[in-house]
Amino acid sequence: MSLIVRWLINAVAIAVTVYFVPGISVGDSSANQLFGIDIKTLLAVSLIFGLINALVRPILKLLSCPLVFLTLGLFIFVINAAMLMLTSAISQDLGLQFYVEDFGTALLGSIVISLISIVLTAVVSDGDDQRERRRR
Repeated sequence: MSLIVRWLINAVAIAVTVYFVPGISVGDSSANQLFGIDIKTLLAVSLIFGLINALVRPILKLLSCPLVFLTLGLFIFVINAAMLMLTSAISQDLGLQFYVEDFGTALLGSIVISLISIVLTAVVSDGDDQRERRRR
């Protein structure tokens, strides 16, 4: 799957999360808003989130493998929440306005982001699979 498509899926997932989960916000009031979300900040935050998930998350998953096994995979949600909190901290350090209130909010937000990403990835990859079959 294209990196740009993956980036846009992350952006949509974060936007839906900001819209539905209180305690998570992106940007301030500006002219570039859609449903109260600053688009430029959203795209930058989704890029940071994607980079963190590509670089840090695999290391955490490897180190916490016994906990993931003992909790039957539920610890992955804790890792995802930590990635969302890390994204918030890095975004704020870079001057972007992305806020996650607390760990409980991050946990709920990570579940919503995961669900939206799974659905959007399935929709996008179905089209890719059909094109691949036609090409053969």
